[in-house]
Amino acid sequence: MNIHDYDISGLEPEPTPAPVLVMGLGNILMEDEGVGVAVIERLRQRYHLPDTVELLDGGTSGMALLDDLRLRERLIVVDAVRTGQPAGTIVVLKGEQVPAFFRSKISPHQLALSDVLAVLTLTDEVPPDITVIGVEPESLTTRLGLSKVVADSLDALTKRVAEEISCDQRAQWRAINRSVSPAEGDYYL
Repeated sequence: MNIHDYDISGLEPEPTPAPVLVMGLGNILMEDEGVGVAVIERLRQRYHLPDTVELLDGGTSGMALLDDLRLRERLIVVDAVRTGQPAGTIVVLKGEQVPAFFRSKISPHQLALSDVLAVLTLTDEVPPDITVIGVEPESLTTRLGLSKVVADSLDALTKRVAEEISCDQRAQWRAINRSVSPAEGDYYL
């Protein structure tokens, strides 16, 4: 048999990934370390996203994220971010601030993501636009759930991530508030 003996007419091409990936990182077993995962869950529960945006619970995955990140136009990482500010402070890092974030690791998944981005840079598949949005953690001890201070900032953090997505000109979408209260609300993005 040679290559011409195989019928590939019924094979579908691999789908093109959504241009914008919003990825929550963290270990939910280490208190505030799980904030990125919590934000992704809130976005799933409260927002309706267009096909141009994908949400991903990256957990503590490492190189397994390689395929999820390649060929994206934009990557928004949601995570616990240590900057020395008071706990619960929302932090947004862009441009040259992003590599510095990965140099000041607070957890193993940040090192793993840094390695994934390095591989994607070598293969020329790294997202050209990377933003990190997070919150200053209060506690990273082994405990299920967020500290009170970080839990209290969760709505504001989720809203900040939604704002970042909605201002992205390439995604071309807008937020439409449905007729329910914001605390319980669904939003269309």
